[in-house]
Amino acid sequence: MNTANIIDGEASVTAVAHAAMARTPDPRLRQLVAAFVEHMHALIREVNLTEAEFDTVLTFVADIGQQTNAVHNEVVLAADVLGISTLVALRNNPQNQGQSAAALLGPFWRAAAPLCDNGASIARGDTPGTPMRVFGQVRGLDGQPIAGAKVDVWQASPAGLYENQDPHQPEMNLRGYFITGEDGRYSFRTVRPSGYPVPTHGAVGVLLRLQQRHCMRPAHVHFMVSHPRCKTLITQVFADDCDHLGSDVSFGVTKPLVGQFVRHAPPGEDAYYTLNYDFVLEQGESCFPEAPIK
Repeated sequence: MNTANIIDGEASVTAVAHAAMARTPDPRLRQLVAAFVEHMHALIREVNLTEAEFDTVLTFVADIGQQTNAVHNEVVLAADVLGISTLVALRNNPQNQGQSAAALLGPFWRAAAPLCDNGASIARGDTPGTPMRVFGQVRGLDGQPIAGAKVDVWQASPAGLYENQDPHQPEMNLRGYFITGEDGRYSFRTVRPSGYPVPTHGAVGVLLRLQQRHCMRPAHVHFMVSHPRCKTLITQVFADDCDHLGSDVSFGVTKPLVGQFVRHAPPGEDAYYTLNYDFVLEQGESCFPEAPIK
């Protein structure tokens, strides 16, 4: 009888687990699971995890899964507030050649936003708020404009809610995508977004309260910029005058992503904002994430 993989005390558990998984055919899966087991076992030993605490962890994991549905993704939210999403984005999208900075996707992107003409408004129906004009250019690393790039945008309303969170907003409000012209330029009209609290009705909200952390994100506009010959850029641009810029609950703010939301107040006219922001794409595979919500 082979007894080599029978556990002989706490010290042998990790080695036995590794041995059981050593023949995983996919080398990347084998590497990932082995590293996960190694670090999780080390964490348990480091903090001397109790059985009660282990039950709490399992409940949290189960809760974020059960609280994820067609219009809300608690799993993505958990990854965001733990800094995991931003760390993955930064490691996979280095700025070592001058390409634009990436940011987390967030839990509110929808894949079927409508196509809009450049210069059109993404505010649908009677959306209140201070008008804002957003424009810029999409270029390659060589500095040349990229024609035919897709600029997908989405944002929260001035009330701090995305349209899928708010039954009073029209379908696909404050969402749309634009195609750059021969000069690589895009432009659209909208209303200035507001900072907002992330959802706190679920397990993530419980965690934030236990940590005595606020739940706020600074005002921002989401962008997904793509072209068939370029690596897809997922990013956010943040208002430079917004509260919580230095304490984003999702850790999404990096210095290159702070945009200048410039206020204009012409005499006798209503005030409005402008944001001029360019994007630099690198050559690569154009691929898209799975939408966190429908």
